[in-house]
Amino acid sequence: MNTTTRRSAAGLLALAILAAGCGREANKAPVQAKDVATGKVAGEVTVWAIGEEGKALGVFAKDFESANPGVKVNVTPMGWDVAHDKITSAIAGSATPDVSMIGSTWAGELSKTGALEPTPGNLIDKAAFFPGAWQTVDVNGTAYGVPWYVETRVLYYRKDQAEKAGVEPPKTWAEWKTFIKALQDKGGAKKGFNQGYTEGSWQEMVPLIWQAGGEIVKDGKYTFDTPEAITGLKQYASLFQEKLAPNDTPKGGFPQNFIKGEVGGFVSGPWMAGVLSNDGGAGFKDKFGVVPYPKGPVSGTSFVGGSDLVVFKKAQNRDAAWKFVQWLSEPKVQAKWYTTVKALPAVQSAWQEPELTADPQLKVFGEQLKDAKTPPPYPTWEQLAKVMEGELEKLALGKSTPEQTAKAIQAQADAIGTGL
Repeated sequence: MNTTTRRSAAGLLALAILAAGCGREANKAPVQAKDVATGKVAGEVTVWAIGEEGKALGVFAKDFESANPGVKVNVTPMGWDVAHDKITSAIAGSATPDVSMIGSTWAGELSKTGALEPTPGNLIDKAAFFPGAWQTVDVNGTAYGVPWYVETRVLYYRKDQAEKAGVEPPKTWAEWKTFIKALQDKGGAKKGFNQGYTEGSWQEMVPLIWQAGGEIVKDGKYTFDTPEAITGLKQYASLFQEKLAPNDTPKGGFPQNFIKGEVGGFVSGPWMAGVLSNDGGAGFKDKFGVVPYPKGPVSGTSFVGGSDLVVFKKAQNRDAAWKFVQWLSEPKVQAKWYTTVKALPAVQSAWQEPELTADPQLKVFGEQLKDAKTPPPYPTWEQLAKVMEGELEKLALGKSTPEQTAKAIQAQADAIGTGL
């Protein structure tokens, strides 16, 4: 998102807050179907969904319609590049759908407008979801929506190169460096490990802070200048400093550099398995494996992302909307959704369904999800993420130290604030 777009989004959000606040009293009683508790709902449910999920959900929802005669689910697909602005514009214009898919870091920003309906505790069981996933909808103790699907980061590595080098996948930070060095010297991965340092790099750095025992938020304030944060930044920077990770990868060079064997490992989410299998050609899926994040001084905590589902206060069919969200949260439905778009279930028990137990690689992601966190759902998080990416690029290029990076991020985080 460029500067102009960010300013546009900020303006839309301000309008959304004003519009939602002005219209809240007049909108206390939206048009509703029959009470959800009776199990009987009817009417039209309007849903906005993003990306591949948006393209597939309309057909998938036919099963819900069959189980609930009299309900029609109308899905409007949209791209990730326009979704945020479209939703905030709809809030500002009092033209929201009943249900929308949102990014996993958007709940805090959107809830501040007053447009989201709190999650009804009698319908949705918080304990059914991975704790890290539930954090994405929890804003100061109140849940807005539910986690729909999740993703987390694990370590991908070239099994063939590891076998050639005679090393096992690493379990700790110290083993991680030894492992990379062995792949370089004996396995053929001359450039070592692919570590991000531009767009999205914060998603690789923040887990290192957690693994060092730190937090990125405490007492309602960002905390990036703690000893633990500096420990995480030192671990991140050391891979570049010790030539274990390149800092000159051309744009678009990954994941081809992994497929070619130039780098022997990287950290990423579950979608990458499909990308590698497709781009690597016949037999490549047998050349790579996945293992949990190597543990730092305190833990092996990873990042959890994904997507959430929210219901708007101005929903024209509130009860049917929540019934649909509840249905999408059922374990068997979540497992079937995985087979449709490969989106990992946010509901823990869904991982016991045969659709997921059949794949040994998925087990690694399921185990990692038990120790994964998300950034706080603060309205300013996306803005701060861009700040971190800029500072991390300087660190990767040797233009700053971990200590300087921590101070720079903290100073800008203090200036930006949490937005709450």
